[in-house]
Parts: sequence; C-alpha cells; structure tokens
Amino acid sequence: MEKATLAGGCFWCTEAIFKRLKGVVSVQPGYSGGKIENPSYDQVVSGNTGHAESIQVEFDPKVIPYEKSLKSFLLRMIQQRLISRKRH
Repeated sequence: MEKATLAGGCFWCTEAIFKRLKGVVSVQPGYSGGKIENPSYDQVVSGNTGHAESIQVEFDPKVIPYEKSLKSFLLRMIQQRLISRKRH
C-alpha cells in the first residue's frame, strides 16, 4: 500500500470522490500546514490559521497507480473552480 496527502478545496468533496475509486483502501480527511496545533474546522475555514483542508489517501498502486489518483484529484479541483466561478 502507498499513501498520498493532497490538499485543496473542500475535503468532504474530495474524500467522497476517492472513496469511490477501485484500489483506494482508505481516505482520511484533515488539515495540512498552518500555525496552530489541532485546529477546529471553524478555525481553519476562517482563513486565519494557514491550514489547508487535506485528505490522506491509502491506495494499492497495483490497482490504481498514483498518477491515476492524482488525475482524479486534479479533475475534481478543476470542477470545483469552475462551479465557484459560476456562482459569482
């Protein structure tokens, strides 16, 4: 098994995408970076902690190679950006 930590956007959205992929063993949401230890969700979304919402994906590279996992993540990020622009 291998692990990849990916950050950006809403971790609930990216978590749901990865959980559906064959070869993904687990998806753990959390926070990356930042300047305080163990922040709450409200602290992170305030934008004042320096954290990014992230997920750690454990996957079987024989079933789903890292490149395919990364492609799924990047496609989701692009979709989120396009949706965000349409709302404004």
